[in-house]
Amino acid sequence: MNKVIVIDPLTRIEGHAKISIYLDEMGMVKDARFHVTEFRGFERFCQARPLAEMPAITSRICGICPVSHLLASSKAADKILSVEIPVSAEKLRRLMNLAQIIQSHALSFFHLSSPDFLLGWDSQIAKRNIFGLMEANPEFARSGIRLRQFGQGIIETLGNKKIHSSCWSVPGGVNNGLSLEGKIWIKERLAESFQTITMALDLFKRLLDLQFTQEVEIFGQFPSLFMALVGDQGQWEHYGGKIRFVDSKGNIVNDNLSEDDYPKYLSEAVENWSYLKFPYYRELGYPDGIYRVGPLARLKVCDYIGTEQADRHLREFRSFGNNSSFYYHYARLIEILACLEKIQDLIEDPDLYLCRLKSQAGINQLEAVGVSEAPRGTLFHHYQVDENGLITKLNLIIATGQNNLAMNKTITQIAKHYIKGNNQISQGLLNRVEAGIRCYDPCLSCSTHALGQMPLVIELIDVAGVVVRQISR
Repeated sequence: MNKVIVIDPLTRIEGHAKISIYLDEMGMVKDARFHVTEFRGFERFCQARPLAEMPAITSRICGICPVSHLLASSKAADKILSVEIPVSAEKLRRLMNLAQIIQSHALSFFHLSSPDFLLGWDSQIAKRNIFGLMEANPEFARSGIRLRQFGQGIIETLGNKKIHSSCWSVPGGVNNGLSLEGKIWIKERLAESFQTITMALDLFKRLLDLQFTQEVEIFGQFPSLFMALVGDQGQWEHYGGKIRFVDSKGNIVNDNLSEDDYPKYLSEAVENWSYLKFPYYRELGYPDGIYRVGPLARLKVCDYIGTEQADRHLREFRSFGNNSSFYYHYARLIEILACLEKIQDLIEDPDLYLCRLKSQAGINQLEAVGVSEAPRGTLFHHYQVDENGLITKLNLIIATGQNNLAMNKTITQIAKHYIKGNNQISQGLLNRVEAGIRCYDPCLSCSTHALGQMPLVIELIDVAGVVVRQISR
């Protein structure tokens, strides 16, 4: 009989989702699906809203990465106004985005994934969370919390709020700069943040050598394209630049692409079993045009980072042959280090403290695309407006959606490795399947199950709909 294993809800991710694993008559895995079970509707209810409101509204899409939407939206609005924002405004936006990447990556690594790494895949489910980690390794947990607080503190210093600083970045620039007190606060906390990320990098590299060789081979180890922004010289980018695609060997497939032309190289498919769309590289078609975005893609796509310590780690990272999605965790740590180095340089840049922060203009274009690198990958905001600046149409291509094909392929690969012809399903096995999704750190909504406390029901269901076996937690 055909059977289905259902994991619902998926835990320690930001949002609501479930996984279905489909077995054949022999009990072997045929397929696995990552179902996103929530619907937000921003692309509909933002219609008829004024352009000036869009950064504030779209930053509410997510409570984990509101800065990402704030900046992509502001960049689209800048283009509709046909303005070049002041140099100080661009550098301040860059500073906030660097802080955003730090706080988000720290949440992913220390809060959501490190319980698996340090407590074990098969550890007790009641303990396999941030609270269990605080009990087992309080210094490590505290350091991760402090690192995330550093990123959030910079966001609050600039935007007056840690979350939804929606009145800060606006069409044409930003509303306020970095104060002297803010600069001092950042400088005083940099040393501790560098110490934490160095410790985390050393620890994870040891774990890769000693414990995780199997995970590297089965957690998303497959060929695909990778997409990210790069700078004019091919350097790592997070705010500006052009789009580049590379293949699994690092060969450039397409380069110097404008976000304005994204419909020429990206398309989106829809499946009836998920609210999350399935973007793909247009030339290769669906689903062969699978590509990955985010920290792993950014390190695959760039030629170099441009900071001393991060570039040294990048060279070592590339020696691993890093097509496995398990390396997303490693890439996040290197990006945190890069962000710290760039913040250290940026707060000494005199351009950051210039008084002119905003350019003024009216509606000069009726369509524009804004792009930025969110912590989870490249984010597009595509707006069309009327002559009065009211939104007539918008399309949001979210980083998590662009990893959708890869996430589904990853959990299928993991399930096929561990489920072989029997009905015995351990909690540790199911946790490994979930962990395949956590590699990508999907951000599905403002809500998160970071504590892993929601109930989970796994069912084996035969083709007639009869429950053969059930496990609850």
